[in-house]
Amino acid sequence: MSRIAVITGADRGLGLALTINLLTQNWHVFAGQYMPDWTELNGLSAQHPDQLTIVPLDISSQSSTQNAAQVVRQQTDCVDLIINNAGINAIHRDRTIREPQDYEEIHRVYDINSLGPLRVIEAFLPLTDQSTMKRLCFVSSEAGSITRAHRPAWFGYSMSKAALNMGVQILFNHLRPEGYTFRLYHPGGIRSYIGGSGIKGTRAGQEPKEAAIPALAHFLENYADPTAEDQLVMKDHKGQEWPW
Repeated sequence: MSRIAVITGADRGLGLALTINLLTQNWHVFAGQYMPDWTELNGLSAQHPDQLTIVPLDISSQSSTQNAAQVVRQQTDCVDLIINNAGINAIHRDRTIREPQDYEEIHRVYDINSLGPLRVIEAFLPLTDQSTMKRLCFVSSEAGSITRAHRPAWFGYSMSKAALNMGVQILFNHLRPEGYTFRLYHPGGIRSYIGGSGIKGTRAGQEPKEAAIPALAHFLENYADPTAEDQLVMKDHKGQEWPW
């Protein structure tokens, strides 16, 4: 029987690449779709009609996340893996404190990057409770590391990822004793659309399909020493641990 995964932000970039890789490993994937006009995910569904189910999902909306969980619940009573991949950056991210901040935009970044994964876990918890795997994964960023913070700006994105890391720690405190395992991950620079302009970034070193390989290896990794699961850490695509 196939394992069941839910991936948020599966329309393009890393989320789409993770979806493709899981399909090649015979997983059934429920792919969260935020942009129905973006055709790649629809084309992939046509190629894998028995393995891929597209689910409308806006993680900034509680009703959307609850509706998505209901759609999945109609097809399965168990979810083994959740990959919280959806995220955005601010368009005006380079503004320092000596420039007017776009607080509405910062609120939107925080709502998606920090609170969105909490909405997803809350909605899908009755399904992951039924799994023997119980694996919760979160795409974070080095920008959320307070110890290694170096930017003079990027308030919305950096603060949102630091808040995400704290949220995952609180989830870990509650759910790890119930058998859940966690992966908190910094994927490195990816040529993606996270900047919010609708134009794919080109300065980063990795294409999404490249970044998905170490990411998925980490998300699916089972440590030889089970006690290693008892400490929450953030690792990057090179296997290095990042400070909070």
